[in-house]
Amino acid sequence: MLVVGCGNMGASHATAYHTLDGFEICGLVSTGKSKEVLNDRLGGVYQLYTDFYEALAATKPDAVCISTYPDTHEEYAVKAFESGCHVFIEKPLADTVEGARRVAEAAEKARKKLLIGYILRYHPSWEKFIELSQGMGKPLVMRMNLNQQSSGSKWTVHKNLMKSLSPIVDCAVHYIDVMCQMTRSKPVQVYAIGARLTDEIPHWNYNYGQLQIRFDDGSVGWYEAGWGPMVSETAFFIKDVFGPKGAVSIVAKNASKAGQSDSIEAHSKTESLKVHHADLNDEGVFSKPDEWIDLTDEPDHQELCNREQRYFLKSIIEDLDLTNPTLDAINSLKIAFACDESVKTGKVVLLKD
Repeated sequence: MLVVGCGNMGASHATAYHTLDGFEICGLVSTGKSKEVLNDRLGGVYQLYTDFYEALAATKPDAVCISTYPDTHEEYAVKAFESGCHVFIEKPLADTVEGARRVAEAAEKARKKLLIGYILRYHPSWEKFIELSQGMGKPLVMRMNLNQQSSGSKWTVHKNLMKSLSPIVDCAVHYIDVMCQMTRSKPVQVYAIGARLTDEIPHWNYNYGQLQIRFDDGSVGWYEAGWGPMVSETAFFIKDVFGPKGAVSIVAKNASKAGQSDSIEAHSKTESLKVHHADLNDEGVFSKPDEWIDLTDEPDHQELCNREQRYFLKSIIEDLDLTNPTLDAINSLKIAFACDESVKTGKVVLLKD
């Protein structure tokens, strides 16, 4: 594995490669000091590079892990495929829908594996959340957010991300993907709003956004994301779904406390699922009590990354077909960019095939 990008996610994936059987790191690549920090954490045993292309030529890896900023994803992934490598790449797949399609085409042409880092797909509690939501009837109402009050180095990371993408594109792809799994229905239109709350980001971008999606089965969903030192931590962590038969909610009492909104560890926590039944008895009161589901398998952030990488290895060894997850990733990115278009035009955007 050649690891490109050694910040938060790159460091977590490198830690997985360092500890799991079946992987060997042949190089760490970053333009800044993060590769030295990561290498020290891993025992100081790995070769370090500043330039991706130099590293690719020198190490000749079997596979590349790309965890850099989104504006490099397409270029690095296509080059890796052209060099005969499998690719694990952090979301979003690219910084344009067309770029994402080009990456997928490069993978198909090279006959190599492409796996995109949709980490919630490997979380048993989120799988259960999706499963239970599908039992609540149609249409569904899906309410989700993840606002992040950030300062210091984390605000620097957010500002760097916003040089290429807005929060509702970078973050929303996760939750749009979840909504599509919950409804198993085609999204038909989006509307979104946004606000630019700082002059520290490009003039065309905004650091708060909220999107609404309408599906062809009548289901609707909203998601909001805000980044920065001004963001409120009140109700920043909402993951809630209801339909005609009742509701399912993630109730993360610790992960949703003040001071946790910029914690990567807290972002994937569920802790408890609350299931509410809408059934009423003859007296018009609820016939069933609410249920609390506390799943015993609650992986932390590092274990989720380990599970992603085990699946990546399995896909290579067993030659798994990754066509559908790739199409899902492109679809969620297409929807997110339609929302971005809506913010900038002030108009409802109709989604086409």
